[in-house]
Amino acid sequence: MAAKPPPARPHIGLHSSFNARSNADWGEDDVWDSGSDSESPRQSTISNSWRLPPSPSSYRRQSSPITAPKPVPRPPSNSSSSNVSFSYTHLSAPSPGSYPSNAADTTQPAKGGWTMVRKSGTSQEALCAKLPKDIDPIGDVDVDSDMVVGDFEPEMEQAAGIKAKPDQGSIKSDVIEIMNDPLHRFLRSPQPPPEPRFNHRMGHSPRSSDAEKLLRESSIRTNRRIKFIDCLSKDDVNISELRKLAWAGTPNDLRAAVWPILLGYLPLPSNLRASTLARKRGEYSSLVELAFARDRQGLDQQIWHQIEIDVPRTRPGVRLWMQASTQRSLERILYVWAIRHPASGYVQGINDLVTPFFQVFLSAYIDSDPEEFDTSLLPTAVLSAVEADSFWCLSRLLDGIQDNYISAQPGIQRSVKRMAELVARIDAPLYTHLESQNVEFMQFAFRWMNCLLMREISVKNTIRMWDTYLAEGADAFSQFHLYVCSAFLVKWSEKLRQMDFQGIIMFLQSLPTQDWGDHEIEMLLSEAFVLNSIWHNAQSHFNAK
Repeated sequence: MAAKPPPARPHIGLHSSFNARSNADWGEDDVWDSGSDSESPRQSTISNSWRLPPSPSSYRRQSSPITAPKPVPRPPSNSSSSNVSFSYTHLSAPSPGSYPSNAADTTQPAKGGWTMVRKSGTSQEALCAKLPKDIDPIGDVDVDSDMVVGDFEPEMEQAAGIKAKPDQGSIKSDVIEIMNDPLHRFLRSPQPPPEPRFNHRMGHSPRSSDAEKLLRESSIRTNRRIKFIDCLSKDDVNISELRKLAWAGTPNDLRAAVWPILLGYLPLPSNLRASTLARKRGEYSSLVELAFARDRQGLDQQIWHQIEIDVPRTRPGVRLWMQASTQRSLERILYVWAIRHPASGYVQGINDLVTPFFQVFLSAYIDSDPEEFDTSLLPTAVLSAVEADSFWCLSRLLDGIQDNYISAQPGIQRSVKRMAELVARIDAPLYTHLESQNVEFMQFAFRWMNCLLMREISVKNTIRMWDTYLAEGADAFSQFHLYVCSAFLVKWSEKLRQMDFQGIIMFLQSLPTQDWGDHEIEMLLSEAFVLNSIWHNAQSHFNAK
């Protein structure tokens, strides 16, 4: 099978028309696995579902809901599709082969077809469902910046024979306080950690060595968490100390406070954070109101057309991203960013980059898995805060890799070229084999650079990876990512050297990373760090070929 070369410019602003093609063609991954702007746009979602975010004053401490403005009228349509749009949330596209699959996920559409996803009802009881508040463990083991691979809690429960609790989609009781001060519960109400539980009666007690290992890992995590809280609770955060801690991973419940500081979205002085949050969220609310002030007719039709196509394809099969309320938030984030950056506009792949931020900020307000949560259960002000914070953090990230998305995408072209030169030095047999099979790095690495490996690993894996990227500094998403991609390719060297052209391309488009966890990601990051340490200051290797 001859591979298609990547498009010179996957930027919709340069396309003056859209050519129709069959749905069957869409299911065949092209080399860089991006959506095609030749798809017919779905029924506009801006009409009935668009909601103006709250005004800046609404972010002050409050408990009353925010009233949405009158919906924008839907354009008249005589087609039967307009009736379908009221009964179904959207049409879920077939999952591209490059996305990590989930065998247990019954929401995945059948291969080669489209699945209509009926809008699920919401229960008022879910709003009142509460799990125990987050804890602030206190520990006494002093281990400096240890990196512990994997998650302790699932391992402990598995070893103890304890079944995971079903997801209830519960919302924390103090969401308004969290919205105004993400660290308030950790800095004001620390609680002692629970003792590890083992089900001895059921005969599932772990071996002594396993229990000791798990307890040590728990102690290390507790110690690191205390260091994070000590760092964040200072009147002026020491950014160097915070970066050192975050490199080895950030506790899940602290990430929503750590990431904005590392990105520069929130200031280091603690007394300025609340006012900064209110101001930036208010600015985003004004940007949305301005962008959508003239209904659909006032939008940039090319940009909006591509966003409408790509949003339903974002993380297909994941409940969070199939929710109508989540998709409307994503549409607004992408459109506002695009019109604020006319040099690039919206480029396919940017939609993927929103998902880690959205899930991190959402997780701060709920006591359940964000990927299974229905965002329509959130108070309007809270959902708007998640949306605004995601927008500003996305903007900060893209500021550092802007040349990846401008005309001709010179940043990606440069990164792929450097990756090929680096692989030629660190794994000459692999490079020679790829060359003998006429495999060009652009045929697979373009997507790795464009989407930051998000099509190759899960969002959970990406979030862990971004802990380290953000700790590395502003240029990590371009410079350090280059070494991560190189280590990622070399990891499969032995298998790739046994394949021909077709096998190589197919394998690299659907890598076996579905079961990856923190351990695999941290090993990859460690290998990238070694490569970076050796080669970053030896720039001559970039000109070796």
